[in-house]
Amino acid sequence: MTDTPTMGYRVLGRTGLLVSELCLGAMTFGGKGFWEVIGRQTQDEVNNLVAQALAGGINFIDTANAYSEGESERLLGEALRGKRHDTVLATKVFLRMGQGVNQIGLSRGHIMQAVEDSLRRLQTDYIDLYQIHGFDILTPLDETLRALDDLVHSGKVRYIGCCNLAAWQLMKALGISDKHGLARFETAQMYYTIAGRDVEREVIPLLRDQQVGLLVWSPLAGGLLSGKFGRDTDGPEGARRTTFDFPPVNRERAYNVVDVMREVAQEHDASVAQIALAWLLHQPAVTSVIIGAKRLDQLEDNLRTPTVKLTAEQLARLDEVSKLPNEYPGWMLQRQGAGRMLP
Repeated sequence: MTDTPTMGYRVLGRTGLLVSELCLGAMTFGGKGFWEVIGRQTQDEVNNLVAQALAGGINFIDTANAYSEGESERLLGEALRGKRHDTVLATKVFLRMGQGVNQIGLSRGHIMQAVEDSLRRLQTDYIDLYQIHGFDILTPLDETLRALDDLVHSGKVRYIGCCNLAAWQLMKALGISDKHGLARFETAQMYYTIAGRDVEREVIPLLRDQQVGLLVWSPLAGGLLSGKFGRDTDGPEGARRTTFDFPPVNRERAYNVVDVMREVAQEHDASVAQIALAWLLHQPAVTSVIIGAKRLDQLEDNLRTPTVKLTAEQLARLDEVSKLPNEYPGWMLQRQGAGRMLP
């Protein structure tokens, strides 16, 4: 790869840790079990993708213990041999890891077992960012947070984060951590795209108020915003969206957005995917955007995103076609707050 653009770095939550504005996602590594429809990267392919990402300025890599039933962590750990201390490594806990009734969830028992297994597979003695993969309706938040706090104090985990929580769940967790002096969630990993801006209603205002970093998963909506899909095409053969239609997207709304992104892409001599990623990097709440790639050419295209600087006029066009419809109490808060704006 040549002429690699300079990667930007942003502070992770309230910490002093700097992470690259693009994060390499490892969900495609392995391809075991259910995860085969998402990606089937072998060790050699993983080695090449990780090496290219690091060469492109990425210092942040995200995986999960459940991806390919542990294979993603194992392959990533092997690829990072000799490079571990140059990398901010994130993984997750919550999803099922076996048939036993307690091999799932966010109980102290499952967390303590899962972290040891992740450390072994990743060939490391610490995890930079350990994230809960979702909300466990059975386990009290204080049990989960105390277990995570113990891991931070032990040195096995440096920071903690969460994924896919409702705003009230995250605020409750932050309140518990504050009340009891526990490690708090420094990041929230959420689905966010220019065609799916739901987190802007409640989650993003909370993240900005509480200084929690936003990590974006599936920034291309499972490939739908790659520029390879449209009203008249179902996308290329073998594309993930053709076999795994996730995350849910309003297709007509998405295609309207893609139409404008194509125009902006032409103005920048860029790909549609780069515009989708660049739009996210222009959103003030975003800390890092997680990119997944099956091939080196896809990764190279994504790595050029930092060179795309959208103008105010282009951002306004993109916002107009993609903005959320007004909902209560949002429109009332906006109306009543208008008179309180300083000149």
